[in-house]
Amino acid sequence: MSANSSFFRLDPEVVLQATEDAGYRPTGEFSQLNSYENRVFDLRLEGELNSRVIAKFYRPGRWSKDCILEEHQFLLDLEAEGIPAVAPLVQKRSGGTLSETQGMWVAFFPKILGRMPEEFFNDDLKQVGRMLARIHNLGARRPFQHRPLLGETPWTPWESLDLLSNWVAPELWSRYEAAAIELIETLDQILDPTKFIRIHGDCHRGNLLFNEKFFFVDFDDCLMGPEAQDIWMLFQDSTSEEQELLLSGYEELREFPRDQLKAIPWLRGLRILSYSAWIARRWEDPSFPKLFPDFQSFNFWAEETESLEKIVWAAT
Repeated sequence: MSANSSFFRLDPEVVLQATEDAGYRPTGEFSQLNSYENRVFDLRLEGELNSRVIAKFYRPGRWSKDCILEEHQFLLDLEAEGIPAVAPLVQKRSGGTLSETQGMWVAFFPKILGRMPEEFFNDDLKQVGRMLARIHNLGARRPFQHRPLLGETPWTPWESLDLLSNWVAPELWSRYEAAAIELIETLDQILDPTKFIRIHGDCHRGNLLFNEKFFFVDFDDCLMGPEAQDIWMLFQDSTSEEQELLLSGYEELREFPRDQLKAIPWLRGLRILSYSAWIARRWEDPSFPKLFPDFQSFNFWAEETESLEKIVWAAT
């Protein structure tokens, strides 16, 4: 059985065996957590009351071992600096943070309780800004050697656009293509990869939890990119006053390159393009047609086309 087949059909026996192989003693009680890209499980362990771990099975072929270990080291470095982030556990048998089962890389994390903030108050925004500045201060110390660069790897926007030519509704393709080309060419002009630092990469509110203090989770998409990439998703549905509060907290600890603010609409457009290409690449996963039942519909692509066009038109 291929690694992909094992991943698509990940059953309780494999999950529990991988947990035992890592040196833990699962009771057999576990539940699967929501994750489109990977397979993630909450497992109860024998021993201490309410002792639990989170098992993360990485999708085969997405990240190399070196890429995953760089993600882990980034998290361990954040933890060592006292920056709230959930770092992987050192597995009892291997002495490392990663093991392999049936061609899949597996990591274990402590279970941390927290809730996604539904709204922010003024001090909350400043606190989140300060924490993000601390992450970026550490991220700027050295580059990733194996993790991707925003807009270049693992797939370039041009490769994503080429892929989507087979998916966008034919009646909309010329409009979609024209808007996407304008988007990609503009990003090439305004982004300077030589100034990229290590960032979270997927810094939306769903990856921000609160439990006495705020902390970020899911660094699966961490990469080399501009600071604004970690800012703009937190800005969504925020007023200009709220945005300034977040940036004022950030700038207590790190200067924010405000010239990057002009790139935010274009970064949002890159997200739209990349997200659709990601779904297309994952369509062979049996769960994706169920998760995105409208992906092949005319209405879906009409909305995507209009979203890209609005970004391009607003800048012209």
